[in-house]
Amino acid sequence: MGKSTLATVVADARGGRVVTLDDEPVRRAALSDPAGFVESVEGLLVIDEVQRAPELMLAIKATVDRDRRPGRFLLTGSANVLRLRSVQDSLAGRAETIELFGFSQGELRGVRERFVDRVMSEVLPVSWESAMSRPDYIEAACIGSYPEVVFRSERRRGAWFGSYARRIVERDAVDVSGLQRLGDLGRLLELVAARNATELNMADVAADAGFPARTLPPYLDLLETLYLIWRVPAWSTNLTSRVAERPKVVVLDSGLAAHQINASPASLHPTRQPKPAGGLLEAFVLAELRRQSGWNDERVRIFHYRDRAGPEVDVVLEHADGRIAAIEVKATTSIGADAFKWLAKVRDGLGDRFVQGTVLYAGNQALAFGDRLTAQPIAALWEDPPHSSVVSRP
Repeated sequence: MGKSTLATVVADARGGRVVTLDDEPVRRAALSDPAGFVESVEGLLVIDEVQRAPELMLAIKATVDRDRRPGRFLLTGSANVLRLRSVQDSLAGRAETIELFGFSQGELRGVRERFVDRVMSEVLPVSWESAMSRPDYIEAACIGSYPEVVFRSERRRGAWFGSYARRIVERDAVDVSGLQRLGDLGRLLELVAARNATELNMADVAADAGFPARTLPPYLDLLETLYLIWRVPAWSTNLTSRVAERPKVVVLDSGLAAHQINASPASLHPTRQPKPAGGLLEAFVLAELRRQSGWNDERVRIFHYRDRAGPEVDVVLEHADGRIAAIEVKATTSIGADAFKWLAKVRDGLGDRFVQGTVLYAGNQALAFGDRLTAQPIAALWEDPPHSSVVSRP
């Protein structure tokens, strides 16, 4: 179920009305009389694809200020219009944002994932195996999470991804941005996909895209506004003064990322392209964690960590009370002690703040590797293995 379908279900349950600004006559009517448009419905008004007419926000602000009853408007869009300065100013304190990402793996399998809760409070179990294999994970990553593609054939997925990327560049980007080089946005997305789940080196990306480095940031902001990329911030702590501060850039949907680099389950066989598989699986895991962080009880922020002297950790989950869980992602089917050297370093530096370190890998067996260190199949993100011991806090 996509956002438009979900919004329609909500409107039907509350006797509301749904209008979509994809309908050009409706959009023209909204722009010609914004105040009359937003006040035309007594109950709930759902405005779909609202990024196509940001001018409506002032009218919505005015009517909300006159009547502060909650739940009068439900605005949906393919872009985060609240990132736009004019909209932020209009709806500050008047709107609540709910980010609706694509299907999680648990949703596709009919289970509610608890991994974020478990990794922040328990020692993960090592007495279980998953039936999933490396090809299964690669296929899941190449399919991605968009509702429109998860049940399509590989060929039809490719056609959908191609048309979706074109629509974003040719229509949605124009709706929310006045940047001059929007025609180059598709190329920029390809370059980000080729660097998936790596630190963002602005100079390198700008050089490959043919942009002056100083002009690149607004285009990356736009890709983020369109929910195409996610910049994972760097985590800093007192462990060292040499912490790198650049964010890690991730294409939010792994299926779209695979399409952008022309990757498929067959081409990502370990004897052919092992490196792209690693970045793709890491981005896949990061996106799953971001989805889960929206509904799990443990409220965490997601970071990455790298020390300029060498140590780096793919994912750091930090709770507001200071607890830390650290995660590495490997595309390999076997794992050794060397995969834990940086997790152990972070553990030793943080002491009691460190809940546990986990290597999520493409094998099928959970294994113990020392104090608060385990290897887990990537499927631990959505499968519910036997319960483990809760970590006691001093």
